[in-house]
Amino acid sequence: MDAEKRYCSVCAWRATCQKRFSITTDSRGMVNCIEFTRDLTIKDSEIEEKENRD
Repeated sequence: MDAEKRYCSVCAWRATCQKRFSITTDSRGMVNCIEFTRDLTIKDSEIEEKENRD
C-alpha cells in the first residue's frame, strides 16, 4: 500500500483545479496528476477518519 494517498480532495490545488474532471485514476481511485500536491493543512488522521466513515 502506498504511503501517500493521492485524491483530489486532499490536493492543495483543489479549489482552482481545471483538470479535476479530466484526469485518470487507478483502480483504487487515486489520481494520476502531475500537478498533485498534498495539502499540508489536512492531517492524516482526518483523512483516515473520513475514509472509515465511507
